[in-house]
Amino acid sequence: MTQDLRNRVALITGASRGIGKGIARTFADLGANVVLVSREATVGEKTSAELRANTGANVVFCSGDVTDLSSMRNAATFAAEKFGRLDILCANAGIFPSTSLLEMTLEEWDKVFDVNVRGTLVSVQACLPFLRESDAGRIVVTSSITGPITGFPGWSHYGASKAAQLGFVRTAALELSRYGITINAILPGNIETEGLADLGEDYRQKMIRAVPLKRLGTPGDVGFAASFFASVHAGFVTGQTLIVDGGQVLPESLDSGE
Repeated sequence: MTQDLRNRVALITGASRGIGKGIARTFADLGANVVLVSREATVGEKTSAELRANTGANVVFCSGDVTDLSSMRNAATFAAEKFGRLDILCANAGIFPSTSLLEMTLEEWDKVFDVNVRGTLVSVQACLPFLRESDAGRIVVTSSITGPITGFPGWSHYGASKAAQLGFVRTAALELSRYGITINAILPGNIETEGLADLGEDYRQKMIRAVPLKRLGTPGDVGFAASFFASVHAGFVTGQTLIVDGGQVLPESLDSGE
């Protein structure tokens, strides 16, 4: 079974790097027309050019801020006008600063919720008028194992925001069903992205040891999971989650599976 996305139009937020870029690459490989949305215009334009060159697909960039409804409506309109339709929203944009509970300010808490939770709502509201016109409207939300399943020191605001996304997805699935639109979430574990190199090799090896498959996931691993939810094959799946973590949440201890 192939997640054939030919002739579909996908808008992906937070797509200039990391997991968003991996989702965009996978969708482009599967034939989708892809609109990358990010606040980082220079990086976004570079990423779209790179993906066009590597995949031969139609990949374009549009500047957008997921916390701003007007900005995201402009991005959704741009996608629909550029390709004549909009079928898929990947609400992927997110931030994950590390701050302990003792030191966390309310401003830091609010900023994480603005991007991760408000940004999900804003992206859905902006794209919904166009998704309703699709014969197979799809929304895929990037959550995380952190919050819904696990915890991690310094990420109480991030974990809370990722759990909140799942509450949103479940109720949104009921409301969007009347339009034939599905909404599901992917929960990545330890994924090797550009920012990981800045944390050092010792940290990277520690992350690998937490994964039973003894490797980090790739953005492409997350992209293929997202492509299932975005495809016609998932037309009867909504309000659900899919963990993409190499078994990270399974062991009772670090010795399990050795």
